[in-house]
Amino acid sequence: MGIKAYRPSPLSRRYYTVSTFEEITTTKPHKSLIVPHPKKGGRNNLGRVTAKFRGGGEKRQYRIIDFYRDKSDIEGIVKTIEYDPNRSARIALVCYKDGEYRYILAPNGLKVGDTVISSKDAPIRIGNTMPLSSVPVGVEIHNLQLYPNYRSYLIRSAGTAGQILAKEEDHAVIKLPSGEIRKFSLECDATIGRVSNLEHKDISIGKAGRMRHMGRRPRVRAVVKNPVDHPMGGGEGKSSGGRHPCDEKGFIAKGKKTRKQKKYSSKLILQRRK
Repeated sequence: MGIKAYRPSPLSRRYYTVSTFEEITTTKPHKSLIVPHPKKGGRNNLGRVTAKFRGGGEKRQYRIIDFYRDKSDIEGIVKTIEYDPNRSARIALVCYKDGEYRYILAPNGLKVGDTVISSKDAPIRIGNTMPLSSVPVGVEIHNLQLYPNYRSYLIRSAGTAGQILAKEEDHAVIKLPSGEIRKFSLECDATIGRVSNLEHKDISIGKAGRMRHMGRRPRVRAVVKNPVDHPMGGGEGKSSGGRHPCDEKGFIAKGKKTRKQKKYSSKLILQRRK
């Protein structure tokens, strides 16, 4: 894994960097694990824009990722490390001993030919999945379940990892990549290791056209719009109309807390993210 830069000819290449993709072993996905991924351009079922600044982009096929890792006590061999256009991390194609193929998030350091397993008694090795009760304190984890026996939602972006700080009665105290420290049930599963593609955060997009390839349309600042289009629009020159930072409907933005005060899971959060 590395980052490749270009000579500034044309000039749009000056700040343009890409991944070297040296860890990728194949460019063709497994046919039984891909489904169509049509784009909606930010429109809802009535054809109205409900998500701004979306549209266009290259065609994609969705890779079905195994976020459950519920194939217990069956060892699998890593066949390929692949690029996934739908996420920042790399994915690995695993062939289990019963002949089934599945995609998993590839942790950093996982190579073709390595074995992975999901088991309560699995060894502490990169790519293995087990309950938090079986993971020692201080070990880096990813692909963490929010609730036991459910799909994993947390710590899935490129280069991220959580860390187990302590264990209490029936909960584990985990520090998440955001800085939040939270309790999780010891029955929740997690995968050992840090998510692959560590250099993703250092890649420079370089030009506007590259964002268009990714399906993002130009984003217009609110203060340069007309009053009819945004509460912060209008005025002469660079004046912002005297309004506090807000969205199109006038609700306060940039720092207003939106979490419910009486949410049931607040008691599990020991320290909020920065």
